Amino acid sequence: MAAAISGCATLPTGFLKPGEGYLEKRSLQSRQYDTTDEKQILTAVAGVLQDLGFTLDDSESELGLVSASKKADATHGGQIAAAVMLDILGALGGASPNATAQCDKHQIVKASVITKPGLDGKKTVVRLTLQRIVWNMNNQVSRVETINEPQIYQKFFDGLSKSIFLEAQQI
Repeated sequence: MAAAISGCATLPTGFLKPGEGYLEKRSLQSRQYDTTDEKQILTAVAGVLQDLGFTLDDSESELGLVSASKKADATHGGQIAAAVMLDILGALGGASPNATAQCDKHQIVKASVITKPGLDGKKTVVRLTLQRIVWNMNNQVSRVETINEPQIYQKFFDGLSKSIFLEAQQI
């Protein structure tokens, strides 16, 4: 019976195949630095994340991991204005208004940074991933998504490059 059940469990075709745009996302999220001192890089990562308003949640220097989060307002004026208009139109038509309750209220942005030795053994690769969890006016999770805005990643890596340079110069 066990053999029959295990024979039915197969992986879907392409299960381990990376999705569209995988390489572009990876290059957006990763940078190499000309040092093998991962502890120095992790210290710089923690400082940059704090400078960007994040609170450090966890750090495992042996594993090359730093995770952080920050709370932020998620309200958007245009979204609220459209929802109010829909609620007014719905009320005039006899429907109970509910569009405003679905508007975004607040969010938590989570940052995860991992470091690993480069393939040549002379560099360290740093990879940042950002996700956000958005709650609506009813305090229900309305969205969970990965952040893929290049300017946000660029700001982090610019700060990290400066911090690593200053550490190396002992400034």
